[in-house]
Amino acid sequence: MTTSSLSIPRAGFALGGSLAVLYTGCVFLMMTAPRDAVVRFANSVLHGLDIESIMRWEMPVWEACIGVIEIFIIGWFLGALFASLYNFGSK
Repeated sequence: MTTSSLSIPRAGFALGGSLAVLYTGCVFLMMTAPRDAVVRFANSVLHGLDIESIMRWEMPVWEACIGVIEIFIIGWFLGALFASLYNFGSK
């Protein structure tokens, strides 16, 4: 039985890029949707956990951009870790 290995940089980029798109979507949703709708949506995604008191509504654009970069980096490392562990386990 042959197993293929995952490309570590590609897996990192795939997860980092996916999380960056998700984060950007979240920023766009918070900027465009009514506050109560965003709170209802977030609470339903988090299984009813009420996060309204900790949500931050006034965020400068530069902070949102930094957030996208940070989440991409975190995602890249998680994707690379996943691929590394997969490759190690498949040997």
